[in-house]
Amino acid sequence: MSFVSKFIYFKVFKWGIQGAFDSNIKKCVFVVAPHTSWWDFSLGVLTRNILDIEINFVGKKELFKPPFGWYFKWMGGAPVDRVSKEKKVEAIAAIFESKKIFRLALSPEGTRQKSERWRTGFYYIAEAANVPIIMVAFDYGKKLTIFSKPFYTTGDIEKDLLKIKSFYGGVQGKFPEQF
Repeated sequence: MSFVSKFIYFKVFKWGIQGAFDSNIKKCVFVVAPHTSWWDFSLGVLTRNILDIEINFVGKKELFKPPFGWYFKWMGGAPVDRVSKEKKVEAIAAIFESKKIFRLALSPEGTRQKSERWRTGFYYIAEAANVPIIMVAFDYGKKLTIFSKPFYTTGDIEKDLLKIKSFYGGVQGKFPEQF
């Protein structure tokens, strides 16, 4: 799978990877932005295969029922009950606690459409699970997937969000007008 992914990613798409991910980090929250296209998922899957690491996502529990539930689990998904925001953070933090490896990928925009502000669930999940945040950018302008170093929350969300968002300065999404 890695050979095919490398061929598609590097030779066909002509993309590159900047920065590195330390595979010794078994638990983290990947904040992936900008999320402006369904192509982002494909790039993420290719990147995951190239790095040969498990990267997870969460979805509503209904996705994990037959006939396609097996596929979402195989892709690294974990079901979550769609309840209030506070309980969702606690539920996802419990998933981190229950697993040996759980690297959660989330889009802070929460949509592929233009969003006026980021959702902050990723921040509270990382804080509750006591795991680092790793920023990942799909820069379509430079054709790069860019990884940050691990970032640990300080409890000062305003200050931390400024640092996190600054990582994405100059990054161009597939549809720049939506970021």
